[in-house]
Amino acid sequence: METTFVSLLLLATIHSSLSSLLGVHPLDENYFASQVIKCKDGSKSFNRDRLNDNYCDCVDGTDEPGTSACPKSKFYCRNLGSTPQFIFSSRVNDRICDCCDGSDENDGGIRCPNSCIMGGNIEYKSDNGVSFSTNDGELSTVSNLGQTKKGGMNLDDLIEKLKGLKMLIILQLVLIGFLVILRMSRKRAAVSKRRRR
Repeated sequence: METTFVSLLLLATIHSSLSSLLGVHPLDENYFASQVIKCKDGSKSFNRDRLNDNYCDCVDGTDEPGTSACPKSKFYCRNLGSTPQFIFSSRVNDRICDCCDGSDENDGGIRCPNSCIMGGNIEYKSDNGVSFSTNDGELSTVSNLGQTKKGGMNLDDLIEKLKGLKMLIILQLVLIGFLVILRMSRKRAAVSKRRRR
């Protein structure tokens, strides 16, 4: 009983420390490890308990990587299984799933499905500097000014999705073929047993 309580307490501590580091790039996690943290612009310091407290203490947004409190802050989407990315902090908890792992919607107001493994957030770059990135099946066109426009799916995205679908169908056909062969061999074994008797 005592070890169960200690285990639960340890898990709660780990969870709270991970949730306080929400929106932080893995290379920056050591920066936020101490009890007193300096703003990256050097303007002032803040205590660790003020990290992601939804109040902007640093002008540059250092203290709010996981909230939308600071307008100059960036949120890091880990997007395991896909391409990691930074988004503007204004997109955090705005009821729109911007990260394919759904980590940008962490206040419980909306539940975002994790589409990273299914190929969400695939980025393409054209020759003129415009990027196209898919998030949960939608296409976003990001211009050099940082503005985002929602549009239809382009041909390259459709081809990539069809390739993934083709692979899925091939795997299903192989599995069905294996099951048919297995069933046929079991029937033959049963028939040969009957003939021996």
